[in-house]
Amino acid sequence: MKVNKVITLPLMLSVMTLIGISSCSKKSSSNNTSRGTGWNVDNKKVQAAKKQEAGPGLVFVEGGTFTMGKVQDDVMHDWNNTPTQQHVQSFYMDETEVTNFMYLEYLDWLKSVFPPEEENYRHIYEGASPDTLVWRNRLGYNETMTNNYLRHPAYANYPVVGVNWIQANEFSKWRTDRVNEAILEKKGYLKKNAKTDDVSAESSFSTDTYLAAPTMTYGGNEEIVLKGPKGAKNKGKAGKDGTVTEPKNVYAQRSSGILLPEYRLPTEAEWEYAAAADVGQREYNIYKGQKKYPWSGSYTRSGKRQSKGDQLANFKQGTGDYGGIAGWSDDGADITNEVKKYPANDFGLYDMAGNVAEWVADVYRPIIDNEANDFNYFRGNTYTKNKIGADGKVEIVTLETMKKDTLSNGKIIVRSLPGQIAQVPVDEQETYLRQNFSKSNNINYRDGDKQSSKYYSFGESESDDADKKIDKMYNSPKHNVTTDSLGIMVRKFDRSSKRTTFIDDKVRVYKGGSWRDRAYWLDPAQRRYFPQDMATDYIGFRCAMSKVGPKAEKKKSARN
Repeated sequence: MKVNKVITLPLMLSVMTLIGISSCSKKSSSNNTSRGTGWNVDNKKVQAAKKQEAGPGLVFVEGGTFTMGKVQDDVMHDWNNTPTQQHVQSFYMDETEVTNFMYLEYLDWLKSVFPPEEENYRHIYEGASPDTLVWRNRLGYNETMTNNYLRHPAYANYPVVGVNWIQANEFSKWRTDRVNEAILEKKGYLKKNAKTDDVSAESSFSTDTYLAAPTMTYGGNEEIVLKGPKGAKNKGKAGKDGTVTEPKNVYAQRSSGILLPEYRLPTEAEWEYAAAADVGQREYNIYKGQKKYPWSGSYTRSGKRQSKGDQLANFKQGTGDYGGIAGWSDDGADITNEVKKYPANDFGLYDMAGNVAEWVADVYRPIIDNEANDFNYFRGNTYTKNKIGADGKVEIVTLETMKKDTLSNGKIIVRSLPGQIAQVPVDEQETYLRQNFSKSNNINYRDGDKQSSKYYSFGESESDDADKKIDKMYNSPKHNVTTDSLGIMVRKFDRSSKRTTFIDDKVRVYKGGSWRDRAYWLDPAQRRYFPQDMATDYIGFRCAMSKVGPKAEKKKSARN
């Protein structure tokens, strides 16, 4: 009996210890208990908003590694493509190119809020309008497209063209604000229908303004910008002394998890990765190699039994052949075509080859510098921060402080609308003793070898004087186009014979083939450049959005 007692006692202690550990573990893992301090915290809202919702029009693109710049053919010998191994984070991307209908929604909003017939607002609407004259050709009759392509309902779901890179960026910023404005209204943080009934030039919604200074949104109208997700109904709790406490979360914040990141142009690496869609080349963990086109196979016609012989993209098939002989072999288009007329790639993205080429965010350089970075590669970073006024508050753009750019053709584009926060370049406060960046404008970082440029001059300071040698790698012409006080365009052209390139900080990459291009340009790795303030009848765009949180949306088995 004594032996049994000796054995039983440790056994009972072990069981009790396990019960204690289990209960402690259970208590510490409670959703309302901090793992850092043990304090009770309200963690329910964080858990509820943990997953990012896809914005309107977007599909998920799971990130990964790929070989960027690996073209299958290089008959042009441009020397602007060197295969480099890159990794891209997960992101969202527009299922199709931005269509005429989508862009007209933007123009209608601008026209309603900033009436172009008023002189103060004239440049806002005009600056955002696509250039419909891009369809004209000296030896071709294209007036039908000039007059109808943008606005006729027959072309509503065709990709918008005649939009330059700057206009595409401004559309993306506008889209961000409209999407987040609708989310806040749906969640009860804005008065119902405020986005249509109460918006005006003096009181419009900006996502950045709402996050930084919600009381200044909609011109500071508290009847529109509501306190708490229930608005007027969320009045707080009354204490024993009759005082009413304010609700805990007065306004939606970034930590609320309901506002989406910004819509933007995809980077070149993101666009190429999404277009190639090598995810479809996996079979039981075996990678079958990179594809030549966004679809499998080396041909532009379908090999599937149901659609055998059908063209898989809209492109120029030969001299004077923009669609093929009418009938079954035709690709269904002569100019652009309606979106979703050709099969999607393995990410579910349409027209990543053909139809229209597409703007991406990057400044063009022949070299992709993977030695400096092989993660989310992008050339074009210009870091800014909110402008703070003398009163210590952020400065909101007004009609008088709108930022305007005069393009090379004299067109004026407004880059900051009333209601947005004014931006200034980062300064020493942000860059001092940093190793990852040292200035605001990083476009020219590791920008080639200056000494190999034709007119490099040892021992001389850099100069933009056309009569002097300069030590820039890309000494492109420096035209100066401005408008005087009467709105008359003043042009000063750089006629120097010592300029060696058209590449400068204002040329942007565009990717993919178009209805005007041969099959050579359908390879996702091909790259070309065009001035950011000019437009064509064959370049459109689509938007992207970064993904926050986990790389994948759901856990996958190894055999998926």
